[in-house]
Amino acid sequence: MSDFWKFGQPLADVEPIASSSDPDWQQAKPDAIAKSLKRALAQPHGNWYVVDASRRITSKARKFRIAGKDLVAWRANGEIIMGPEACPHMGASLAGACVRDGKLICPWHGLGFGKESHGTWKPYTVHDDGVLSWVRIGPADPTVPLPVLPVRPERFMAGVVRLEAHCEPADVIANRLDPWHGIHFHPYSFASLKVLALEEDSITVRVAKRLIGKLVVETDAIFFSPDPRSIVMTILEGEGKGSVVETHAAPIDEGHTAIVEATLATSDREGFRHALKIQRLIRPLIERSARRLWVDDIAYAERLYELRH
Repeated sequence: MSDFWKFGQPLADVEPIASSSDPDWQQAKPDAIAKSLKRALAQPHGNWYVVDASRRITSKARKFRIAGKDLVAWRANGEIIMGPEACPHMGASLAGACVRDGKLICPWHGLGFGKESHGTWKPYTVHDDGVLSWVRIGPADPTVPLPVLPVRPERFMAGVVRLEAHCEPADVIANRLDPWHGIHFHPYSFASLKVLALEEDSITVRVAKRLIGKLVVETDAIFFSPDPRSIVMTILEGEGKGSVVETHAAPIDEGHTAIVEATLATSDREGFRHALKIQRLIRPLIERSARRLWVDDIAYAERLYELRH
């Protein structure tokens, strides 16, 4: 780190789990990644699937394909409604329907759909957590009545990206359970990365994120998986303490996955309250940074899928 200028308060010295002189290919632990992935995939999920950013579901109908099913989503009177994308009358696509008085009107013959069932057409159970929208496809699980979410900061500005990849959700989770690839796959973003702790259900790292030139910001962060299709990073110490990055993966079809990542940035600096007032201007910067990382990480996840097949 002697070649870089650190921004913010220095972090307490913590001994990494392996000598920093060892190359990352020796420090990386494929068996540990596989075990962590197996534990993550065994967790209950309640048949909840992430859809997209909550703010992107509006009064204009949108089509999504999740877990092999075509859905249509829209917002009526502030509530998100999702249902089958095909009209039960003659199969017309409801993705091109207009919303009138909160109901989706089939463009072929004017049949209206809302929160109530109509024949074989039944709305799905949905959840809007204020940042992300979710849908339950499959039977309810009383032990998981709502999507499993991590602790979020009290005040934050959020950016959400949605991308698609030719892989399965497990490949996305496996990518996030391998911290050792960070500085090699993303040299434009990270100056250094050390694994501080490798626990049964979490990974703690110290990372120096590049800002401008040789200026970096150093943070300690923990990664854990709250359900089989999610990985959460929470900043424990350093700049942005309490900030959260939630990475969620939802199957589209076999070998095709939607990745929805929400960055919930917070800060205890005085200027943050002013930044919140212009978060609409800052949000695109947050989302652009996330998309850039996922250009590489999608290639990683797709390679894992390719190797299995």
